Amino acid sequence: MSGSDPGGDEQSNERPRVDDGGSDAGTADDRVTIEDDGVVRWFLKTDNGTVVFARDILSSVAIVAVIGLLLFALSGIWPPLVAVESGSMEPNMQRGDLIFVVAEDRFVGDDPVEGTGVVTLETGEETGGETFGQPGNVIIFEPNGDPTATPIIHRAHFWVEEGENWVDTRADDDIVGDATCEDVPTCPAAHDGFITKGDANNGYDQYQGGAQTDVVSPDWVTGKAQYRIPWLGHIRLLFDSLFGGVLTPLAGSDVVAPGGTTIVAAGLGSIAAVGRYRA
Repeated sequence: MSGSDPGGDEQSNERPRVDDGGSDAGTADDRVTIEDDGVVRWFLKTDNGTVVFARDILSSVAIVAVIGLLLFALSGIWPPLVAVESGSMEPNMQRGDLIFVVAEDRFVGDDPVEGTGVVTLETGEETGGETFGQPGNVIIFEPNGDPTATPIIHRAHFWVEEGENWVDTRADDDIVGDATCEDVPTCPAAHDGFITKGDANNGYDQYQGGAQTDVVSPDWVTGKAQYRIPWLGHIRLLFDSLFGGVLTPLAGSDVVAPGGTTIVAAGLGSIAAVGRYRA
C-alpha cells in the first residue's frame, strides 16, 4: 500500500490562483490568467476594464468590416453608400438621404443601352422602368473622363452617337428652348455616350446644366444609384460639419455634381471611411 495522504483521492487538480487583494469571491481576472490560460483566452474572457473596452472596439470594427464586405459583394463598388448633402436631384434625392450605389452591371433594367447596364430616361418612358421617381438610371460618372475630377451623380436622359446633332434630334425642347446645335459646344457629339441632367436642374449637363461635362462616355461611368434610405445620411453630414472634412481620408472620393447635389460616400458604420460627391 503506497504512502499517500489521507483523502488524497479527493485532492483537487486545479492550480492555485493569485488573489487580487483578499476578496472572498474571486473575480473573472482571478479565474482567468495569462499564465494558465494563454493570451488569447485571457483576452476573450477577462473582465479587466481596459481589455473589455478594447475587446468591444475590436468587435464593433469586425462587425462593420463584415457588413461592409457583404455590401461590397452585393454592390460591386466601394464605398457602397453615399449621403446626399445638397439638392440638384431633388425631390427624388433629398439632403440627408443615404444612397446605396452599385456597379453599372448590377441590377440591370429592361432594354439597357447596348454594351452598358444603363437604362436611359428615354427608354424607361417606353418600358416603364423607374428609379428615384423617374424613368431611367441615375448614374455616377467622371466629368469629361477625368479621374482626378469630382464625380457627378445625375440621371441618364438619352443616348447619342458620335457626330449626332442631339440638340435637334433628341433633346427636349422644354429644356434646350430655342437653342440649336450651333449654340451648344457639345453638339454634334464628339463620341457615343449619355446626355445627363440633375432632376432639379433646368438644363442638361452638356448645355446650361450643373455638371459642365461633355457627352458622358460609358467609360466614364463608375456606378449607378439604386436605393435611398431617408434621413440616415444626416449622421455623416453632422460629423462633416463638426470636423470640417478631416474625416474624409479616401483619396479621390470627393464627388461634386454641379447644380447642387453633394453626396458623401459612407462606409457603413465607419464615419471615417467617407468621401464627398456633388451632383
